[in-house]
Amino acid sequence: MTDAMGEQMTVADVERFLETAFPQLEGAKEAGHDSQEGDRRHYTVVSVGPATATMRLDPGIRHLRPGGTVSGPSLFTLADVGCWVAILAQIGPQEMVVTTNLTINFLRLPKQKPVDCDCRILKLGRRLAVVEALMHQGNPAEPVAHATGTYSIPPANGR
Repeated sequence: MTDAMGEQMTVADVERFLETAFPQLEGAKEAGHDSQEGDRRHYTVVSVGPATATMRLDPGIRHLRPGGTVSGPSLFTLADVGCWVAILAQIGPQEMVVTTNLTINFLRLPKQKPVDCDCRILKLGRRLAVVEALMHQGNPAEPVAHATGTYSIPPANGR
């Protein structure tokens, strides 16, 4: 899947790209949230490979819902960014790869501990990509959520 669209990115490449292109991913601290957590990063890229990526959410207070479980919006963000990273790792740093659809099913209550999101590209075309995301807390056989997403890839010439 590393055809003429771009060269496969490494974890370090993707992390650098996220810091510059998507600083708001960790930017809630600027709004006064998580001040007791210092500069801790919550969303990190664990791995990238051929047609795959794994992201991790290390939840802070802003990621919890009443009852102390990880919130649905936080899992949705994890799935969306994880799928985006899987695509970028294959095609290179393109900011304007955008989500056209993302469907998520919440399967179990996620505890207040790290959540891994294993993403797999099902189809990577010139203009669209379809990606599957499985979120779990250490055991992929017991997922906390499952998502599928479709992403629009901008044409190389901007049209």
